[in-house]
Amino acid sequence: MNKIWIYIKSILIPVAVGGIVGFITSKFIDYETLVKPFLSPPAAVFPIVWTILYILMGVSYGILKSNGQTDSQIDFIYYLQLGVNALWSIFFFVFKWRLFSILWIILLALLVISMIRLFLEKNRLAGLLQLPYIAWVLFATYLTIGVYILN
Repeated sequence: MNKIWIYIKSILIPVAVGGIVGFITSKFIDYETLVKPFLSPPAAVFPIVWTILYILMGVSYGILKSNGQTDSQIDFIYYLQLGVNALWSIFFFVFKWRLFSILWIILLALLVISMIRLFLEKNRLAGLLQLPYIAWVLFATYLTIGVYILN
């Protein structure tokens, strides 16, 4: 597969996952009615940030894939964190499992840290491109905890 198709596929997969989750959760999102912690952004920020992060995720994976730097461990952690990421929104917004969502997002943060470490070992740029992702997940962890405590 040529490199352009590798990048297209690598970007489309996380963006599609995010879009599907957004569609599933859209009728259940109660963000505006929640008491939110200090520094909570407006609801409109989330789809923008997540789209950027999904694109960066795909670019990073595409870098590794196009250079023959993926292996079963990288594939496993990459797709596992993507699945855990997708399920967080469903647990938090659809099922309203706020306490469980705290534990789930901590799991996501640990998986993202693991993914970054593995990416960095193979390709510095691929790993560095994931730093905004972990920063946002940590911020989302703060928001999740804050929403649980305040509501």
